[in-house]
Amino acid sequence: MPPSLHLAWCHLCSWSLSLEGMPSPKHMPPAAAAGAEDGKALVRKMLREVLVGREDPEWFFAMCVSALGHQETRSQFLSLIQPLSTANSSLHSTLTSIYREYFSKTEDDELELALALSLLEMKDHQLSTPSQDSPLQQPGDRPNQRRSVQLASVSQPQGSSHAQLADVVGRRENTKSSQGAPWVKSSQPQTTQETELQESAHVYKCNKETPGTCKAECVSRLSGSVSKQDTVEKGNQMMDEGELTESQKPKRSKNRRQRRKGAGQHVVGLPCSPSAQPPVLLWFRRDLRLCDNPALIGSLEVGAPVIPVFIWSPEEEEGPGITVAMGGACKYWLHQALSCFSLSLENIGSHLVFLKANRERSGVGSSVQTIKELVKETGARTVVANALYEPWLKERDDAVVSALQKDGVECKMFDSYCLRDPYSVSTEGVGLRGIGSVSHFMNCCSQNPGSALGAPLDPPVSLPAPSNWPQGVSLDILGLARMPRRKDGTTIDWAANIRKAWDFSEEGAHARLEAFLQDGVYRYEKESGRADAPNTSSLSPYLHFGQLSPRWLLWDAKEARCRPPKFQRKLAWRDLAYWQLTLFPDLPWESLRPPYKALRWSSDRGHLKAWQRGRTGYPLVDAAMRQLWLTGWMNNYMRHVVASFLIAYLHLPWQEGYRWFQDTLVDADVAIDAMMWQNGGMCGLDHWNFVMHPVDAAMTCDPCGTYVRKWCPELADLPDELIHKPWKCPASMLRRSGVVFGQTYPERVVTDLEERRTQSLQDVAVVRKKFGQYVDKRSGCDLVPLPQRLVSEALGLSHSDGGVVTTGKQFLLPVITRMEFKHQLEDPDADAASNPYNAVLKGYVSRKRDETIAFLNERDFTASVMYEGTQRRERLESDYRRMEGLPRPAAPRGRARRTPTAKDRFSVVPGGAVTSLR
Repeated sequence: MPPSLHLAWCHLCSWSLSLEGMPSPKHMPPAAAAGAEDGKALVRKMLREVLVGREDPEWFFAMCVSALGHQETRSQFLSLIQPLSTANSSLHSTLTSIYREYFSKTEDDELELALALSLLEMKDHQLSTPSQDSPLQQPGDRPNQRRSVQLASVSQPQGSSHAQLADVVGRRENTKSSQGAPWVKSSQPQTTQETELQESAHVYKCNKETPGTCKAECVSRLSGSVSKQDTVEKGNQMMDEGELTESQKPKRSKNRRQRRKGAGQHVVGLPCSPSAQPPVLLWFRRDLRLCDNPALIGSLEVGAPVIPVFIWSPEEEEGPGITVAMGGACKYWLHQALSCFSLSLENIGSHLVFLKANRERSGVGSSVQTIKELVKETGARTVVANALYEPWLKERDDAVVSALQKDGVECKMFDSYCLRDPYSVSTEGVGLRGIGSVSHFMNCCSQNPGSALGAPLDPPVSLPAPSNWPQGVSLDILGLARMPRRKDGTTIDWAANIRKAWDFSEEGAHARLEAFLQDGVYRYEKESGRADAPNTSSLSPYLHFGQLSPRWLLWDAKEARCRPPKFQRKLAWRDLAYWQLTLFPDLPWESLRPPYKALRWSSDRGHLKAWQRGRTGYPLVDAAMRQLWLTGWMNNYMRHVVASFLIAYLHLPWQEGYRWFQDTLVDADVAIDAMMWQNGGMCGLDHWNFVMHPVDAAMTCDPCGTYVRKWCPELADLPDELIHKPWKCPASMLRRSGVVFGQTYPERVVTDLEERRTQSLQDVAVVRKKFGQYVDKRSGCDLVPLPQRLVSEALGLSHSDGGVVTTGKQFLLPVITRMEFKHQLEDPDADAASNPYNAVLKGYVSRKRDETIAFLNERDFTASVMYEGTQRRERLESDYRRMEGLPRPAAPRGRARRTPTAKDRFSVVPGGAVTSLR
């Protein structure tokens, strides 16, 4: 008997037994007959269960035979599954092979069936003689199920022999825990009748294939089955005696419990048998989630056991050169996330296999070699994964796909890490003007749409497990969460505060998203820059490690009552960063604008160390850097503040800031950090027309000093007006607050901020004048060499004939350039204060506040003019009365007072129109 046919019959038997005693469609009443005509709709509904991975193909075919009948299935099954030929070719081929094996009965199969039925009839007759109830009948069995075995006949027509064989093969003992969870672990053992049937089938095959050579083995198998039957009978008799003396609760024999213990490791729908398909390798990387995971659902659609694996190769993950794609904080998060995700897989009947990449002769760990060895060990014929877009990782994945295809192994890559595959973004129809801005990128995506985004995918209820698991290593062997040791042997637990601040699980990601959509999203549009309030989502680390998919986040944000476009735009910024990284693979270490490579940077390591440790003497900068070190995170506004201070005021190269962020951020992302530091370092595709002032920026992000008091507690007793500039406090106030510069709080590393800004502008003007060939004479914009991919698209070669420009002259493109740089080029020695396009951004609490202050200033001027006129008239009248000897006028009883209307202490309007709250 073909193995897959035997498996399909095993699935069919449980449903045919459950339908025992029900009338056939021919004898149904009219209403029931009308319901039977809806069998096709029922089949389509069951097919959806198979597509989402809740059921297996053999179950679907068995249900089709039960719902449609033998003849209808023979004639209509292929037409019902025809749409799968384009939508899911692998599932279509699996169902087609099951159909053909089922309906290709030969005379040998008939003879095998007859032998099996006659043997079972003889055994049933012997076992039913001592008692009325069969000793093999379980407490939950119905009498008609037992009779269906005894009444099986060999001389039945061919059309019904399959259904009778399904009854003989036995019931599907493993029951489902719920209707929505079919992939639960099996808990019932194989019945003795099933064992005898398999042994009798083996007897026939031996005689058919090698006559005269298997007689001894056949006799031993038959006698062994009888002895097993006697053993089960004795065990059940002992159970009956125990029921009379102890309780009425049914018990199972010892050997049955042992068989059940072994059977509990299998998954319903995919039993361990010769007919089981080769397993599927599900390669997890930065997609550690169950919800909306296309690779996970794709592995289930293959219809085979799934082996989830995670391969760690430090040399590949950390990137080439000084990329530092995986810093210490990032590795620690990955360690915790893998631990949580492994528990999630265990809850659905699977687990994650950890592997460390095998080292090649060069001493570098190779994922290609590890995957090939894993395929050889498990016999897998399919590898499924979600794509990564870093150029070095894509090159690695392409090598894996090529090596597997040479060995005849199919490798499927799904796009889910970004909303749009960055390698599919094209500038056709948009042009190159404004490249680097998020508006230009969104126009490119809208003009050249890719595949539809689709709806998020629900998580699977369970995963089919293989019969044999590959040998893995423990998570600790990967070395992701190593802690340094002191000389005395004690461990330095630098990640203690990170553990307190974060929940590393997928459930923690969804809980944080839900909390943000319930509260913070309503303040995000106007107050996302506040560091003293939780107005941001803090979801960046979950997005980076794939514990939350961007599609799931976008859908939830759109379904919220408040739909802030600014928040949704952040996902476009994320995709833009990966698009730039694919265009410029050296983005993490090489300035995109050639003149800025020659900038004169400072080499003061003391300033760099003070910035890293949060001891610059500027409270806002220090608070942000201390938060980064302790929790591995800070909001986007504070990242701009500390980056501007490092580059514009300390004159340190942007690469130093990038490397520190990559090592200390739990959401360290090569593409995003490299793009942002390049733009902040004045050499990226997009020049930001602002520089954050380390003191004035506090009016926007921390107007009352709450943020500084949290992370710089030594300054907690200073008043709100002076906490961001403690050097202006009187000595008596510092003494009362316990602040001693150089002891309790550091001195400022630089004192004259205006002079430092002027020097930065002059240095930029010098290099732009020196490399005039990279400055457009007409517009004053910087010129950037274009990558070959953009040149090909600009020339219309990428989609017309597949041509790509690889040789020829260098193409230069004018890009966005800061206005103050253009003006400074005309007078390189001018100071920053005289530049009309000075980019230093003065902080504000809100734009509405600035408009209110302007209105109050105007009102105050008018009121002051009127007040001066009133005072002048009062003086003239007083002088006249004194000269004439007249008495003074009576003084007014009360005097009108102005009430303060400002909501923050920074809103002190000159002239006294609005006074401070203190």
